[in-house]
Amino acid sequence: MGRAIILMMDSFGIGGAKDAKDFDNEGANTFGHIVQRYPNLKIPYLQSLGLLESAEAASNCHYTLEKATKGFTTIYAKHGHMSEISKDKDTVSGHWEMACLPNLKGWGHFPPEYPSFPEELIKEICRQGNIKGILGNKAASGTVIIQELGEEHIKSGLPIFYTSADSNIQIAAHEKYFGTERLYELCKIAYEQVKPYNIGRIIARPFIGEKSGEFTRTSRRRDFTAEPFGETLLDRLKKEGKQVIGIGAINDIYAHRGISKEVHGSGLEELWNLTLKEIKTAKEGSLIFTNFEDFDMLWGHRRNVEGYAQGLEYFDSRLAEIETLLQEDDIVFITADHGNDPTYKGTDHTREQVPVIMFGKKVTPEDIGQRETYADLGQTVADYFKIPPFKYGKSFL
Repeated sequence: MGRAIILMMDSFGIGGAKDAKDFDNEGANTFGHIVQRYPNLKIPYLQSLGLLESAEAASNCHYTLEKATKGFTTIYAKHGHMSEISKDKDTVSGHWEMACLPNLKGWGHFPPEYPSFPEELIKEICRQGNIKGILGNKAASGTVIIQELGEEHIKSGLPIFYTSADSNIQIAAHEKYFGTERLYELCKIAYEQVKPYNIGRIIARPFIGEKSGEFTRTSRRRDFTAEPFGETLLDRLKKEGKQVIGIGAINDIYAHRGISKEVHGSGLEELWNLTLKEIKTAKEGSLIFTNFEDFDMLWGHRRNVEGYAQGLEYFDSRLAEIETLLQEDDIVFITADHGNDPTYKGTDHTREQVPVIMFGKKVTPEDIGQRETYADLGQTVADYFKIPPFKYGKSFL
């Protein structure tokens, strides 16, 4: 038995969600619209793994990227596209579903207009957090609201509370004038208080800077996530004695549950370096699971098409390094948790299908077509490790 490696490209949707209309996301296609803007996108390795074929089948589009070079002449991976059955399009729902725990009931949500948060909720958070009040209290772009309210925050000492289309409260505070550890403690208090509201995450958003127009968020973001409401793939693997290595945001997303080793890092380059380091040393029977969050956090939400395209090219450029580290029976998956079309209206996630790619030295190339749930990936990993199957998902091993 070898190892399983999941490379999770946060927000890398490929369009074609049948229920996109229900989410007001008709026509959203993260990959397709990036290719339209950048027809010379250089992603030869992903092409050799069948990405174009999967994307074309999912969205019923045709892409005219140059054919893969560097000796990649044939597809050498299992490749297909997955639909989501969870009732929300957020990061947590997508990750839990690919771990065989779809969120079929959906999350609670706060309204976008002021005031977004119930008065009694904010009063209790303020009381326990020893703060006099909050700023914001509405749906907003995080990069915008810190420019709008950052100076007032510094003067008043009041943290900035806001939400988005996802199920969350995001709390922004200055690292110097409020304190990062104090922000984390406030988020822990808020996490406990929102449990009756069925909210998915409290997100700490520390920032720096001295005046409006210069405030920037730092890499010390931290997510306080609801615990999975049932057993996930990670839980079962750990229970069966397998090593589960969570890299980056994976640890927060699964509420630090089902993970044997937490590896912390941020940024596309650092996360790649950490992933390759773990592949070099992980023992037989391990799962290595990395969330590459920059696609979502830096480029999707900020509607930065150029940054997203450059990120894809960089991601592609590192894939060849994995091949030299793979053991005979190892398998590697490439997938995503939702879409975040950087050309689309607003700044929120978009409901899309996602690619599912599986390769390794012993993997037989195959078009595995339409997969009806992200849980197919988790079920395949369970099948590979010969652990009991889950209720949701069909293995394509």
